[in-house]
This record gives sequence, structure tokens and C-alpha cells, in this order.
Amino acid sequence: MASLTGAKHAVAVSSGTAALHLILEGMGIGPGDEVITTPFSFVATANAAIYVNARPVFADIDPVTFNIDPADSESRITSRTRAIVAVDVFGSPADWPELTRIADRHGLLLVDDGCEALGASVDGHAVGSLADATAFGFYPNKQITTGEGGCVTTSSDELAELCRSMANQGRASNERMNHVRLGYNYRMDEISAALGCAQLERFDVLQERRQTIAARYTELLAPLADDIQIPGSIASSERSWFAYVIALAPAYTATARDELMTALGARGIESAPYFPCIHLQPLYQDLYGYTRGRFPVAEAISDRTLALPFFTTMKDDDVMQVASALNEVVPRLQRSTTTISATA
Repeated sequence: MASLTGAKHAVAVSSGTAALHLILEGMGIGPGDEVITTPFSFVATANAAIYVNARPVFADIDPVTFNIDPADSESRITSRTRAIVAVDVFGSPADWPELTRIADRHGLLLVDDGCEALGASVDGHAVGSLADATAFGFYPNKQITTGEGGCVTTSSDELAELCRSMANQGRASNERMNHVRLGYNYRMDEISAALGCAQLERFDVLQERRQTIAARYTELLAPLADDIQIPGSIASSERSWFAYVIALAPAYTATARDELMTALGARGIESAPYFPCIHLQPLYQDLYGYTRGRFPVAEAISDRTLALPFFTTMKDDDVMQVASALNEVVPRLQRSTTTISATA
């Protein structure tokens, strides 16, 4: 993993969530600190801040890439802000050049939730080496899998050593039964690691297959160019396809996405809303009082996005079946009488 990402260190752990937790803990982020992150991600991204008793502060997203908006992120910086945790949503890199400039300007730490983006890059630099530390996850739906598992990549000797120690019950180096700090049982077991090594040996083949499937989807869905949106990417970046997600155009009603899911299901095609906004999850509403309307771009995108079947062994006939159904159903969905832009 260190070689693949260009980072100096890679620390294997039990999950991507564990990787995020260890990074923030190892950086010394704690009570009273704020961590700016995106509301459009899997809930673990924000949960990691709560694990260390810091507060996740959300910034809205870019309506083209669906990644955190750097300008909105900067507007939310306070004297308590310690870090920005950006996510490479669906395998498309966040705007790391601009986020780096913001972090340098304000003396902040940068963390990359790259759990969906192994193999992606910006200006030829791989995800895993673009921030102070990066978390990867190896759940079965990721580009490579260890069943469950994850890792931390960083070029900081100190942070890598802290993460290794904390992942192994706080042990000092490789000394047995000598615990020098509070730690966790976040080790990756050897069978999972062996599977990961075998997957990495095939990484180029796996990546090429996912790229081929994504390109085929894009080709077959071209007739729906005015009806659906596929998340874009920043300049000079290379996406690593984690999922193939579409967003219905704002012209459709708020219920159109659910109607589409029902129609696909009737044709034997599974799909899922991806992602529900974190700030509207019951936990976050209870903890922080978030309500709808706080992050309008993320909410508008969340209401309209749909993950299509996408996996490495997917056959072309399967892709054609899904695309054919979409081309048939989407134009029939109910349109809104008033169009609301995602950028409103």
C-alpha cells in the first residue's frame, strides 16, 4: 500500500473507520476541537471526530464533483478548527490543491478519507499521499478487499508509529505486554492481510475492469444526458471507480428517485440511495440540532442520487440490462412544475 500510494508508511488496521479514528487520535485532536468535513459521505467520516470528543463541522459540497466545497470549508474555520477531513466521493478526488492552500493558510491538518478512491490521483500524485494522512477501507465493495479491513497511509514517522501502537492495544513498538498508551484492538488479522496482498497483485487488472464497466455505463446512458448527472472530477485528476452513481436532474420531482428505484426493482435490478446526508441522520439531529436546509447543495444531491449495480465481475449484458431499463423509465418519471437548482 505504501508503494502504491507513494506514502512513506502504511499501517494495516481492522477497518476504514478504525483508520480514521487512529488518524485523528494520533494527531492529538480532542475535546474542544473542531473538524471540518462533508455531510455527503458515509457516516463514519464524521463519527471519527466524535470518537475523539471533537465536533464535526459540516461544509456544503460542490454541485459538480459532489466533494466538499473548499470555499465553504474555509468560511467555517474558527479558532477551534484543527483539521479538514475531505472525502474522495465515489472515487473522484477532492480538490486537494485548493484544500492544501487553505490548510497552509490557516495552519490546519489535512486528512483524506480515501476509502473509496484507491488508485485515484491528482496531478500524478496518488490518493494516499495528498494529505497529512489518508484512511483506506477494504470492505467487499471497494476496489480491493480484505473482507473487512483498512489502512492508514502517511509520510509522518511519528503518526505512523502512534497508529501502529494504538491499533495494537497501545503497545510500545513490538514489545509484548508493554503498553505505553491507550490503544484499541484494531489489528488486521493475517488471513485478511494475505487476501489483501493477493488483491494488490491484481490491482491493475481489477482497476481496468472497473474502468471498462463505468465507461460502458456512460456510453449507454448518453441519451439521458439532459435527465441525469454523473459526478464530475477536478482538472488534472484521475478517478478510481468505486461506485457508479447517477443523480436525476433537478427538473424531476422529489419522489422521482424513489419511483425509479421501484421501477428498477420490478425489473430485477437493485439500486440504493447514495448517500443520505449525515447531518440529517437522527443521531446528528439529536446531538447538534441539524435540520433540513442547512446544506442545500448536499441535500439536493442526496435526494436525487442513486447507486447502480457495479462490481468487478459484472458482465456487459448486465450493464446493458440496467442501462436499457434506465433509458426506458427515466423519461417517464414525473417532472416538477418548479425547477430548483442544486446550487440554490
